[in-house]
Amino acid sequence: MSGMCGCEGIPPIISSSSFPRTRESISDGPMRRDIDPYVYLLTSRRNGTLYVGVTSNLVQRVAQHRASTFGGFTAKHEVMRLVWFEQHATMEHAIIREKQINPDWRDIAVDLGFPPPG
Repeated sequence: MSGMCGCEGIPPIISSSSFPRTRESISDGPMRRDIDPYVYLLTSRRNGTLYVGVTSNLVQRVAQHRASTFGGFTAKHEVMRLVWFEQHATMEHAIIREKQINPDWRDIAVDLGFPPPG
């Protein structure tokens, strides 16, 4: 799966097909904390608005989107349905993967000859 998406070298620990699982602890110096870096995709409805995000707590973050806790894009466009997720070993890998999935639309618009958005 990772070979087809251009993310060689950044394999997910698990994908949605191997859910549920137990949490793994990662030692961070003298303090120990549990982190589960995920890249996730939400949609408003079938063929609707898409949103790609990164989080260290997938269940909590999806609940925040559904409750419109922080407002913003997902609340405005009612993007609340989790359709895909992928777990990574580190947050850095998850962020790299998110950027591969979610292109910079501003650059694409300029490349296509449109004026830069707002």
